[in-house]
This record gives sequence, structure tokens and C-alpha cells, in this order.
Amino acid sequence: MRVVVALGGNALVKRGETPDAGLQRANVDRAVRALAPLAEKHELIVTHGNGPQVGVLALESQNDGRLTRPYPLDTIGAETQGMIGYWLLQALQNALPGRQVMAMVNQTLVSAVDPAFQNPTKFVGQVYEREEAERLAAEYGWTVRPDGDRWRRVVPSPKPQRVIETRLIRELVRAGTVVVCAGGGGIPVFRNDVGRLEGVEAVIDKDFTASVLAETLDADALLILTDVRNVMRHYGTDRQEAITHTTPFELRGEAFPDGSMGPKVAAVTGFVERTGDMAAIGLLDECVEILAGTAGTIVTPNATWPLASTL
Repeated sequence: MRVVVALGGNALVKRGETPDAGLQRANVDRAVRALAPLAEKHELIVTHGNGPQVGVLALESQNDGRLTRPYPLDTIGAETQGMIGYWLLQALQNALPGRQVMAMVNQTLVSAVDPAFQNPTKFVGQVYEREEAERLAAEYGWTVRPDGDRWRRVVPSPKPQRVIETRLIRELVRAGTVVVCAGGGGIPVFRNDVGRLEGVEAVIDKDFTASVLAETLDADALLILTDVRNVMRHYGTDRQEAITHTTPFELRGEAFPDGSMGPKVAAVTGFVERTGDMAAIGLLDECVEILAGTAGTIVTPNATWPLASTL
């Protein structure tokens, strides 16, 4: 099977943690130990989040008095793709001796007139108390919003149209390579009035990019791996319950927060509707069980996962 995995940013930095390099590398090693059994049996494409890392590097750039202007978000996105891609590349090579592994820096095409540029929603960086967040917003011109009981910076998050390097990724996968790509949703680019690619100040939601990539690569399954075991119906109420097997139609009848579970649900429902294949949301450490249909929230056209018994 061909499986696209989207690692949440919390696979590298847990909520509230300082994104220290040593801690992140330890978290990467843990993530790869969970993913290695999938790579041994299936064609594996790994994408990952970068929100905490983008926020840290953006703040460092903003505070560097030697720069005439801070590095733009597309450039910082490329930096984090290279950094996290290197960590994942090395960990996967160590976990899969003899297997070819490739980490790529990717561009993702977006529309220059996407309405997201007028309505920033993508969380980046660390969390703050409200007073500190508002102080930083006033100092740096940020937009900040609540993220749970804390506050974070938000930036534009246009919808991905296509990963520019999709054809190359497909060839690598066909050759048996484990590919790490489209980190952080990919570097956002658009085509200008003469057809040339240009970077743009934004951060793309990695789950939406993973969904687009899984579809264009003819993947059999899309797994969005995070720090929750299941999508929850009536989350935060006394009627809360785990959703185990469901359909896009059923999920669209539920309400999920835009800043957290909403994009993940939209990504998996879109993939299943367009392809008729399987997608799921669940714990990173249970990724093998999720693909087998025994853990996580499994989304298929008819709420069953008929291939699970053949894995």
C-alpha cells in the first residue's frame, strides 16, 4: 500500500514545551520508531508540521538588529523544512538500514488572491499568556488569537493547490524510497503575471497539503497523526464520545474548532470523498493499529475498512 502520513507539530514539540533542538530530536526518534513498521511493509511518504519552529525563527529574525528586515515567512518555512527534514531523514536511515530515504525541500502552489491573506488563522510559534501575546502583537505588528487557554500568533494560511515537485516525489516512491516532503505544508508560492514562481508570506496547513499530495500520488491511505486518540463528538461536554469509524457525510454534520481539529477533519473528509479511499486521525504511537482499522478515527465512504484484514 502507498501511505501518506502527516505528523502534527506536536510530534516534535509538545504544547507548552520550549522548542529546544535536543528535545525535538528525541521526539523525532520516538516518532520514527512508531513509523518504521509502516515503512517496512508499505510505500511511505512523510509530511510534518513546523508551526512552533516557524514561530521561533521568525521571532529570532525579528530581533536580529543586523538585519535590515526580518526573513519572510516563506524563507523561514524553507529553513524549517531543511532542519526537520534532516532530523527525520537521519532517524529513518538509522531505523531502516539499507532502505533509501530522501528528504526534500518543496514548494506548494497557492492562489495570490486566496481570501486567507485577509484573515490570518494559522497558529505559529509558542503559546503566551494574553497580556504577553498582546504586547508582542503591538511591538511586532502580529495578529494573535486564543489557542485553548493561552494565546498565539496567527498568520495567513492559503489553501494548497499542488505540490510543485509532485512528479519527482512519485518517481522516488516508485523506486522504493521513503520520502520526507512538503514539511509545514510546503513553501507557499504563486505564479506571477509572467508565470514565474514567487514566494509569499504565509504558512500552509500541512494537513490540507498532505490531503492534496495523497490524492495526486494515488495513495491508498492518508493518516493524520497527532496527540489525541480519536476525534471526539460533542468535545468538552458531558456528552463527549470518541468517533471510531465514520464517513465524510457524518463528519460534516459535526462541529470542530477551526484552529485545531477542524482542518484535520476537513483534510481527511476531502481525501475520502475525492478518492473513495481510507483516511484516519489518531495517535502517532498507534499508527500501525490505525492502518489496520483497530485504533483512531477511521474515515471511509461506508464507515468500514475492508482492506484491514489483508494487511
